[in-house]
Amino acid sequence: MKKVILSLSVLAMLSACNNEGTSAEKIEDNSALQAKADSFITVYTNEYQQLYYTSAKAEWELNTHIVEGDTLTSQKAEEAGKAYAAFTGSENNINAAREFLKAKDKLTHLQVKQLEAILYAAGANPAVAADIVSQKIKAETEQTKTLFGYDFKIDGKSVSTNDIDGVLESSTNLPERLKAWEASKEVGKELKGGLVNLRDLRNKSVQALGYDDYFQFQVSEYGMTTQEMVDLNQQAIKDIWPLYRELHTWARYELAEKYNQPVPEMLPAHWLPNRWGQEWSSMVNVEGLNFDKALEAKGAEWITKQGEDFYVSLGFDPLPESFYTLSSLYPAPADADYKKNNHASAWHMDLKNDVRSLMSIEPNTRWWNTVLHELGHIYYYQAYSTPQVPVILRGGANRAYHEAIGTLIGLASMQKPFLVQQGLVDENLKVDTIKGLLKEALDYIVVMPWASGVMTDFEHQLYSENLSKDEFNKTWWELKKKYQGIVPPTERGEEFCDAASKTHINNDAAQYYDYALANVLLFQFHMYIAKDILKQNPHNTNYYGSKETGEFLNSLMAPGATQDWRINLEDNLGEEISAKAILEYFAPLMKWLQEENAGRKVSLPESI
Repeated sequence: MKKVILSLSVLAMLSACNNEGTSAEKIEDNSALQAKADSFITVYTNEYQQLYYTSAKAEWELNTHIVEGDTLTSQKAEEAGKAYAAFTGSENNINAAREFLKAKDKLTHLQVKQLEAILYAAGANPAVAADIVSQKIKAETEQTKTLFGYDFKIDGKSVSTNDIDGVLESSTNLPERLKAWEASKEVGKELKGGLVNLRDLRNKSVQALGYDDYFQFQVSEYGMTTQEMVDLNQQAIKDIWPLYRELHTWARYELAEKYNQPVPEMLPAHWLPNRWGQEWSSMVNVEGLNFDKALEAKGAEWITKQGEDFYVSLGFDPLPESFYTLSSLYPAPADADYKKNNHASAWHMDLKNDVRSLMSIEPNTRWWNTVLHELGHIYYYQAYSTPQVPVILRGGANRAYHEAIGTLIGLASMQKPFLVQQGLVDENLKVDTIKGLLKEALDYIVVMPWASGVMTDFEHQLYSENLSKDEFNKTWWELKKKYQGIVPPTERGEEFCDAASKTHINNDAAQYYDYALANVLLFQFHMYIAKDILKQNPHNTNYYGSKETGEFLNSLMAPGATQDWRINLEDNLGEEISAKAILEYFAPLMKWLQEENAGRKVSLPESI
């Protein structure tokens, strides 16, 4: 109760001053105003952190222990979410933050950043739309439960998403592949109604605070307008399009030969080694760099420990013991009476020291990369969990920064010198550099038209243009053909909602461009580390043990959200966000692809 009273008293003080005809800029001298702002922020922070932690723990349980028929867990998550929403979206907090910001020229930089963060946090849960927010939280909880509790089946037999992925990654039997692909999309039917409902609720909730729509709200965290973000993503696609076009041509011919089929104009979705066609790297096996057997002998736990050892070698602190005792790192046992979310993720539970990861690690090359990536998020959390960074600002410089750091380490973890260091490949191994670049491009380049194009364009239309529910699937496949050159293997009418089979459409909405921008940033970071710090070939690096590399990474991460991301980039690299580094990195591959594709029919247009 005391916390609420102080918050209200600050608001009352500001209102009284305004009523007396004194503008916010003339309330008192700077130090007195700053002291009052500090009091408000301190009270807010204490309550915010407590409610955030409670909500995070409830969501953790909801994602790690899914039991059919269990309503208590989802109810707890819903209640915790409501309490968090009620506080962050309260009119008192919104009004107080707004009043202080009227005099922001008299406040410190950190105070302004925190007050702006308070208003952003309120955006998704404003009390002025309390009923809508309550409905939204309940709808999001139900959507998560439906998606991750879904019983996927092939020929009437229950299968996991890992089973489906295994078929799409390795099977050469097209009928078998088609069954697996279609099975992965069945969940969309169950989720379509919920997505329509969520779109409406999300838009209404942020419109109550003056945002046009939910997409604009999410973009605003970057300090950008919707159009600026759309333009930035379109430019990223245009920059890498010539390379993607060559990759698409190569893939059509390669897969046609693999399946003994005529070369198609566009890529049938079930031909590709991923449920959404977002990355194709398993099409290429770089001899020696597929070290599944070596990892199988070492075990899943070894992968986790070696991941930690890598970061420690750069000068970072070891993980807290609680990371291992509280995380959910490995697949649920075969005989378990529960399911879990199999999508890898990192969690900053209390915005302090309780860091966890949700994974289903198996001892193979794919999970080696994923573990190093997720630990990148964990170490980012630890880097900015310091007294210098206020709790409210413990986040990435922008959301793409977080993904960039994780994916950067994923890239570095697959280069030969590092693998030799880890004892996973032989030092005398001859590695086909072009094949290695091809495998990387089938991940890092292929994902960009998907992320900046399909996902961003679909969600922009969904939220900003109120896309009709009768055109969800039509629009989805139009975008996939336009940006990815991918078409459905069978007729996909509006009874399906293939977009909703992607987890981010449901529970991490309107921000998938983060991943595309992260790829742009990560290559800027990697090229700087390779050329300016390590003085090594960017295609053949070993970060392990480089304290200077660790210091550079820490300089990117430690400020958290206290600094504008564009200033952070300029300070550390001396440049703006640009795809130049990606094109430089893959230049040798581009030359090889052009030679390889000579005489082949190119089905994608020259420009997007």
